[in-house]
Amino acid sequence: MAKVRIIVIGGGAAGMMAALTAARQNKEVILIEKNSELGKKLKITGGGRCNITNTASPEEMMKKTLRNGKFLYHSFNVFSSSILMKELEDGGVKLKVEEEGRVLPTSDSSQEIIDYFTKELRKNQVKILFNSSVKELLIDSNRVTGVLLSNDKIIEGNSVIIATGGLSYPSTGSTGDGYRIAKELRHRIVPVKASLVPLKLMEEWVINLMGISFENVRITTSIKNNKKTIVEGGLIFTHFGISGPAVLKLSSYLANIREKTYIPIIIDFMPQVSREALEELLLKGVEGNRNKSIKNTLGHFLPKAFTEKLLSIHQISSDDALNQLTKSNRNKILSSIMEFEATVIGSMGLKEAIVTAGGVDVKEINPKNMESKLVKNLYFAGEVMDVDALTGGYNLHIALSTGYIAGLNS
Repeated sequence: MAKVRIIVIGGGAAGMMAALTAARQNKEVILIEKNSELGKKLKITGGGRCNITNTASPEEMMKKTLRNGKFLYHSFNVFSSSILMKELEDGGVKLKVEEEGRVLPTSDSSQEIIDYFTKELRKNQVKILFNSSVKELLIDSNRVTGVLLSNDKIIEGNSVIIATGGLSYPSTGSTGDGYRIAKELRHRIVPVKASLVPLKLMEEWVINLMGISFENVRITTSIKNNKKTIVEGGLIFTHFGISGPAVLKLSSYLANIREKTYIPIIIDFMPQVSREALEELLLKGVEGNRNKSIKNTLGHFLPKAFTEKLLSIHQISSDDALNQLTKSNRNKILSSIMEFEATVIGSMGLKEAIVTAGGVDVKEINPKNMESKLVKNLYFAGEVMDVDALTGGYNLHIALSTGYIAGLNS
């Protein structure tokens, strides 16, 4: 009896996991990848360090998934982070857990993760077609029967898994092929937008702060119905605005805000300190030294380049001693540090986004097996679907867990 043949489109994290899982079910698997290598986007994830998952519980992962977290309930519970970590460690990939539960290979190398999947795919006899792309799916009686490649070659199959990713980082081959294929089969595509992406600011002075970074800030904004959104983490000023972990988190919340909307934000550069404590510091100085300059006093807690820029904005001499600081200027400094106002006017777009918000509408996908509700034997996995999360390894776990479910059930 001939083996069941599964065709997986896309050799990223979701596609590799789907192909490997299907092959382990004793199915013949063909993996179609448009690049000349597997995991091209995975390679640059987390600056090449590859934050592969997070130790958070399935319930917490659902909360971190900003769009359609409930859809992933089954995937997160069947293929939890502990199961993934065991899979990798049993395969020789040593892992470490960093702050906020982020899981990475101890080597800090995404290539080690790619090498693991490549080895396992070969061991399980997955056939990989590199430099190949799919023109369309073959359908008979509302059932997938194979694919037509761009070179007009037909590959017949019992099931097809679309794991083509989103539109973020198009240089890695993410060109929206999956959206086109799904749309041709009557699937609704939720409009795609950039998420986990640096943000542009309206203020022109931002260029004067370029390169100045902070380990931890708190950013507050009101998006819908005056409901406050608060994020914390690192921040760096750029020539166009702001970037860094806190900004990427904020961008996820702003992803569905329509273009050309001005969004006021407030940045607290010292969230670990109360306003009263900072005012006390400006009144009495470090260890009671009120003769120390304002610049050097604030330099204990903030980047010196930032304090100099801040003081110059308010026309306060950075060399003045604390005892020369007027109450009015003291309040200006306090407000600038703890209630720094700026205006977001957009993002750097999909070209620089880590993930894509939007995609194939999950209402048309069965969450128990990732099969299309519209076309038999068609499955989806990963970023091609309308699911995305905050930073911290959650998006990669979405890709791997849905890839596992699709591969298991195809």
